Amino acid sequence: MPGWFEMKKSNSGQFFFTLKAANAEVILTSEMYVEKASAKGGIASVQKNSPKTERFAKIESKNGKFYFTLKAGNHQVIGNSQMYANGKSRDAGITSVKTNGKAKEIKDLT
Repeated sequence: MPGWFEMKKSNSGQFFFTLKAANAEVILTSEMYVEKASAKGGIASVQKNSPKTERFAKIESKNGKFYFTLKAGNHQVIGNSQMYANGKSRDAGITSVKTNGKAKEIKDLT
């Protein structure tokens, strides 16, 4: 079973999406968008860019946790991962986004 996207509306009225793995775990969270159409464009960007290794930035935070960002071809951040305890777990998260980022299913929860 492949992953899927969930589109939601924040309390402030902005739109965002999450990418979920087949086990329903959130593996990527988008930035906030003013327009719903822009959030849909963000999903299309994940679908396009997630298979490309060079689009991922591996980062270690100041508190020693690890995370990654997925960037579009224009270097804009499309989404961020959760924080991981180590680099190996972060890398597994990247692999999961590569696998599930091509998902076609979008659950519109707005």
